[in-house]
Amino acid sequence: MIQTLLVANRGEIACRIIRTCRELGIRTVAVHSDADGNALHARVADTAVRLPGAAPAETYLRGDLIVKAALAAGADAVHPGYGFLSENPDFARAVLDAGLIWIGPSPEAIEAMASKTRAKDLMGIASLTEADVTEADLPVLVKAAAGGGGRGMRIVRRLEELSAALKSARAEAASAFGDGEVFVEPYLENGRHVEVQILADTHGTIWTLGTRDCSLQRRHQKVIEEAPAPGISEALTSDMHALAVQAVCAVAYEGAGTVEFLVADGRAHFLEMNTRLQVEHPVTEAVFGIDLVAEQIRVAEGHALEKDPPRARGHAIEARLYAEDPAHGWAPQTGTLHHLAVPDGVRLDTGYTDGDRIGVHYDPMLAKVVAHAPTRAEALRKLAGALERADLHGPLTNRDLLVRSLRHEEFTSGRMDTGFYGRHLDELTDSASDPLAPLAAALADAHGRSRFGGWRNLPAQPQAKRYELAGEEHEVRYRHTRTGLSAEGVRVVHADARLVVFEVDGVERKFAVARHGDQVYVNSARLTALPRFPDPTAQLAPGSLLAPMPGTVVRIAEGLSEGATVQAGQGLIWLEAMKMQHQISAPVTGTLTALHAKAGQQVEPGMLLAVVQETSS
Repeated sequence: MIQTLLVANRGEIACRIIRTCRELGIRTVAVHSDADGNALHARVADTAVRLPGAAPAETYLRGDLIVKAALAAGADAVHPGYGFLSENPDFARAVLDAGLIWIGPSPEAIEAMASKTRAKDLMGIASLTEADVTEADLPVLVKAAAGGGGRGMRIVRRLEELSAALKSARAEAASAFGDGEVFVEPYLENGRHVEVQILADTHGTIWTLGTRDCSLQRRHQKVIEEAPAPGISEALTSDMHALAVQAVCAVAYEGAGTVEFLVADGRAHFLEMNTRLQVEHPVTEAVFGIDLVAEQIRVAEGHALEKDPPRARGHAIEARLYAEDPAHGWAPQTGTLHHLAVPDGVRLDTGYTDGDRIGVHYDPMLAKVVAHAPTRAEALRKLAGALERADLHGPLTNRDLLVRSLRHEEFTSGRMDTGFYGRHLDELTDSASDPLAPLAAALADAHGRSRFGGWRNLPAQPQAKRYELAGEEHEVRYRHTRTGLSAEGVRVVHADARLVVFEVDGVERKFAVARHGDQVYVNSARLTALPRFPDPTAQLAPGSLLAPMPGTVVRIAEGLSEGATVQAGQGLIWLEAMKMQHQISAPVTGTLTALHAKAGQQVEPGMLLAVVQETSS
């Protein structure tokens, strides 16, 4: 029996594994980088071991240090979570060689399925090489043979773009996974991403746990997932289950894993097998009423599964909440998470708590929010409502995108596919916001600040405050009167520092307000309180390119120097932050008059990287 387990991961998945271990009576050991010294997963574990450094390559990707930590802390088992070393056969071997229990499939099974090209070979599916691709094959998809999460993935629609896409994908894959191997496969437009959760023990029992739909993806990263996949026939489900069992048997798989498919034209096309727990596993847990982490541990201890899996009940939907800025290319955001809370009745998996700092070194996912209900329609309504009412005080997030996606007719009707955001992203990120939010912020701030020094016969002069909301500046005016605060166009029913109530056309509307520094949160809107008088030194030259996020300059366009002529949209500088690369392009056609960025440089948000002066017409 496992007594002490080390979690070789961080953040949300580490906290989630630790939670199950507590329920099973298993002591836990966390590992943490210097950047994660005060992270939630390190605090909730029974003990923790420091991995000196901050970047993943020197901490969470150092299998030798993690095995050493497990032995030093007296652990007798290691759970890898997902990402990092979870699908690294050498790490699994090192754990086993150290006399520890590995919570996962055998190193040989991981090795066989870790490369998507080898996995396809095992399933009898051929991959394309660069030389194989012709115009007739287009579009094609370039993918990293190792890893996932959209890293090293490119869609190619023109043959002349293939070589550049392969080069770029190799570089990104090598950086993310330590393996630059990529391959090419046909790209099926408007298919659905459907997967099967499997669980296999050491006694020959294999469970296929329904289906999950993960079609809502942006930049090849999953955003919303659900179980079961809607609109999939029993016959097609049976076909996918049979292929999943075939994959399990091909490598003598043990433990939890996922077999992924692209469903198009009534057929399921095998994509890959993930030899680990998936980010979206909670929807399967909700529908089947099981704890997959607990089942992984039981399998590793040699226990047998029941002959048949539990019966599915209801529908579950998960939304991934990311710290990112929709107005600036969905750039990852950093900063303090002042408050995160969701209404009762939904599941929240997170690696953060109030006051935690969101840094630059790791993935920008803040949390997963999961709703379970008897029907899909009820689960959709429940999750959208919970997200809409959630308290999210901190960096900008994708919350509005999630709520609008869950309520979009194409999604609610189950007609979505992987091209959903390609068709609808602009409309779903419309920056329209509540025009009363700035006034509510101003009145909450003004609460208790009466301008009367004593009785006076004349009405007070209107007060003015300015706020930035969704990239626009708003100025609002209000008065202090004998009966309280007032403003034109509304009747102020109530106003204090936390709650403002307006009556508009006979309807009372409530605004919950919270302030942290110059950031003001009004219901789901985030505003920035602006100074009364603008700072004249804050003016920048036209064409200034600022860092949209903290990160590292990983590349400067080849041959780029001051005085060069650049074209509008031309990539000039590439930043890497939170495991993602972001291209900074020339805003106009003109001359590069200044270049401050240097390869390898660490930059902060708002730092001036370059200036492009537009060519006179």
